[in-house]
Amino acid sequence: TMDWMEQEKERGITITSAATTVFWDGSKINIIDTPGHVDFTIEVERSLRVLDGAVAVFCAVAGVQPQSETVWKQADRYGVPRIAFVNKMDRTGADFFSAVQSMREKLHANAVPVHCPIGAEREFLGMVDLITMRAYIFNDETMGAKWVEEDIPADLVDKCKEMRYQLLEELTMIDEGDEEFMMQVLESPDSISEDKIHAVIRKGVIANKINPVLCGTAFKNKGVQQILNAIVRWMPSPLDRGQIKAFHRDSHEEMLLKPDDNEPFAGLAFKIMTDPYVGRLTFVRIYSGTLEKGSQIINSTKDSKERVSRLIEMHANQRKEKDAFFTGDIAACIGLKEVTTGDTLCHADKPLILEKMVFPEPVISMAIEPHSKADREQLANALGALSEEDPTFRVSTNEETGQTIIAGMGELHLDVLIDRMLREFKVQAKVGKPQVAYRETIIKAASSQTKFVKQSGGRGQYAHVELEIEPNERGKGNEVVSKIVGGVIPKEYIPSVIKGVEAALASGVLGYPLVDVKVSIVYGSYHEVDSSDIAFQICGSMALKDAVNKAMPIILEPIMKVDIFTPEGAIGDVIGDLNRRRGKISGQETAKGTAIVHAEVPLSEMFGYTMTLRTITSGRATFAMEFAYFEPVPKKIQEDITKR
Repeated sequence: TMDWMEQEKERGITITSAATTVFWDGSKINIIDTPGHVDFTIEVERSLRVLDGAVAVFCAVAGVQPQSETVWKQADRYGVPRIAFVNKMDRTGADFFSAVQSMREKLHANAVPVHCPIGAEREFLGMVDLITMRAYIFNDETMGAKWVEEDIPADLVDKCKEMRYQLLEELTMIDEGDEEFMMQVLESPDSISEDKIHAVIRKGVIANKINPVLCGTAFKNKGVQQILNAIVRWMPSPLDRGQIKAFHRDSHEEMLLKPDDNEPFAGLAFKIMTDPYVGRLTFVRIYSGTLEKGSQIINSTKDSKERVSRLIEMHANQRKEKDAFFTGDIAACIGLKEVTTGDTLCHADKPLILEKMVFPEPVISMAIEPHSKADREQLANALGALSEEDPTFRVSTNEETGQTIIAGMGELHLDVLIDRMLREFKVQAKVGKPQVAYRETIIKAASSQTKFVKQSGGRGQYAHVELEIEPNERGKGNEVVSKIVGGVIPKEYIPSVIKGVEAALASGVLGYPLVDVKVSIVYGSYHEVDSSDIAFQICGSMALKDAVNKAMPIILEPIMKVDIFTPEGAIGDVIGDLNRRRGKISGQETAKGTAIVHAEVPLSEMFGYTMTLRTITSGRATFAMEFAYFEPVPKKIQEDITKR
């Protein structure tokens, strides 16, 4: 297993992504294992950003689960080719064909079986490979390490022939220009070579036209060898993915990176981790060139120089020193000081910026304070290290109360991080009750002309800033641009204005961070003696708040996608309770005697839901919840929130 954290072992879930490298059938495979729980979605997001392919693992009993849909959409966004593995075929209730059907219906995947299971539940023996038309029977005594290849069981021959023909029919749709293959399928399907079938499947996987589905039980190593074979045969190598889009750092012109060891180095830092033995580790996916120990590189995102003092190949939390990594590799670097998640690293001769990573906004927050004054500095260090590792974990200070506020993707997310503070950083902290992480935005354009003038004998303070703001596209984030011409505000003061604007965006005017606001700095003036960095910072902040107050600020609340699995007899009570929580029912279905209610509900209405659901269903219902989107709160509720 690649679950190495104490919390992972105790809770039986994956919390952090872990990297390893294996060799199979003459090929090198770089693997990242990612969590399934929605609270740790950032680990999936940043891993999919740097991977060339993915194996999506589904439960043979549950099929597609709510988090499966989220991860599948993330993979769609990054265009990652996928094969599927239906796991836990030995569990009671396992149904391979139901799992495949749920992939087609819920994920709109072109899920095509390449295996036919032999038995299920306790009687799961192995699988028939529909390409070779041979059966693989695994030995339970060796935990799947040994298996025998034999003829297809007599009772499955007809079914496997039918499934093989359906597979071949599906493959004809991948390249409709290959008329020879199409004719072979129609006239003599048994004569098609295994190599030809593998070649067509590989083409379809790389083009994202097909998702081959295999089966097995990973715990007993049944089907694991077949998955490794499938990765080598069908998944794209870095060369298959072709040239990578990037932008020149200075001109911003689009450029293409060639995946070649002899090209200048370019890579993306996708994960920061604090290792108890070697300190700060930066995980880098190399898109072109070679990264050597001791090499000087630049962080083109932050325009700073870095030196790679050591290189490490990771297996979960085990380390192996390396002298160099090459195109397609995942390197763990020691010595990179200013790098954060999403930064582009490259050779100084070819400064470029790779496509940025997108991080979801936190939805839940709580106050935190040290157990004693002696813990204050340690707490600040721990929070800094954890927020550096995890871009969805935010730390801020409430200006009115002076409290430190931590925010994350859910209660489990924050619970794990607080536990890590105690175990890894030896910091004891007191935390408040979970609160909703509201956001602010604006609904119309506005402008502000602001002067900051302070004169009290001696050198004074002077800054003049004019801003224009407008709503940005929902989900696009904040943008701050300077349109200053003619030096009305000297070039050296522009970063100070931007810093002040960004500080005001972070605190908002109603008490919550502002999102999706576009800010243009359009005019201003300065005084040769009295102007300073701090004066323009203060003025930028004042101007932004003045403009926002004119732009009709509103509060946004996180809306959660909720799936409730309940006995059919309790469905009326469940829906009635959701309606009382301002929920919107988006759909209902029945699967294997269980009613499934799909709804969208404000997070503020979901605190304490576990106990209520247990009560109204006599403990027989469960639910899954994940963030969906931010939505303006009703006017009455906004008034209540601002009065708090």
